[in-house]
Amino acid sequence: MIDVKRRIGQTFARSPPLNTATRPMRLPRLPIALLLFGLVLGLSPMARGQTTNSPYTVVVPVTDTSATQRSQAFQSALGQVLVRVSGGQDLSGKPGYADALQNAAGIVKQFQYQADHGNPPSFTLAVSFDQGAVQRLITQLGATTAGVRPPLLLVVKAGDGHLLKQDELGALAGAINKHGYQVSYADDPSQLPDLGKLADADPAALSAISRIYHTGLVLIGNLHANSADWTLVSGGQSQHWSAQNNDPNALLADAGQGATDRLSQALNVIATGDVSGKLWVSGLHSAMDYANLLATLRADPSVHSVATEGAQDDGVMLSVTAGMPLDNLVTNLAAAGRVMEGQSHDGADASLRWLH
Repeated sequence: MIDVKRRIGQTFARSPPLNTATRPMRLPRLPIALLLFGLVLGLSPMARGQTTNSPYTVVVPVTDTSATQRSQAFQSALGQVLVRVSGGQDLSGKPGYADALQNAAGIVKQFQYQADHGNPPSFTLAVSFDQGAVQRLITQLGATTAGVRPPLLLVVKAGDGHLLKQDELGALAGAINKHGYQVSYADDPSQLPDLGKLADADPAALSAISRIYHTGLVLIGNLHANSADWTLVSGGQSQHWSAQNNDPNALLADAGQGATDRLSQALNVIATGDVSGKLWVSGLHSAMDYANLLATLRADPSVHSVATEGAQDDGVMLSVTAGMPLDNLVTNLAAAGRVMEGQSHDGADASLRWLH
């Protein structure tokens, strides 16, 4: 009996992936009775609602545990992962994209079912892809692995003022995930800064979010009877809008679509060639701040070179060569939460402010 339980609790691991140009790897046959027994016992290591930090892992809904549904789920999951890892690029028009999705099973590393004990029961499937295979696939499609976007932190209040939990935000998170962005949740409201200041992109509030949640992307929502007010904070800038819908789930899904549309306009700039310019960064209070700034810049795949030109007070002038205009680079860097857009400075093409 011990051995049986151990088998039930295991994630279904895959052997090393094949080249994406080859035929899909056959999946092992799953003993359906054993699988469902494990679901009923709730022994799955990836519990429902648990977030995954890896951009190569996606959780998708399935209607059943059949091979047909599993294959469709693999294709849907791979589509989401490709958007994430390519930095939000839409690769669906690239030659070979459809074949790549058809062969999604060949680069699956692990997958895990989870059941929701409703009537009728519903299922989700967590799918993890091989990191190297995904990156090679993006290159084969003629794109670049532009760096994974940080998660979008969801801070949504109900009409009575309480903060909605993860299991209440499924429609919102699902709409965001479909467009290649990950989400995170404010599990402890006491850790959040003042939401009014956060909505105004106050530097201290953004710094607190960066320290705790490791992102500079925040979606703040206030739900009413049949409407909602939304604020998207990205790059140290705020965008506000309102929406109405009698269906609560549709109201959340529309917000997810609106947020990702706005993020994509700001962040999804495809490199067309190297751009060189001057970048001014203020808010540096120590040698450690300066060292961390350089490490942040050099870790960004769109930054090809960076050199220090000079310093003044709490700021430094850098000469930067990047694969996009410096204004777009500033927006992308600020999404991670360590910096925000700064005030203009003489001689600089763009400005950043370091957050502590």
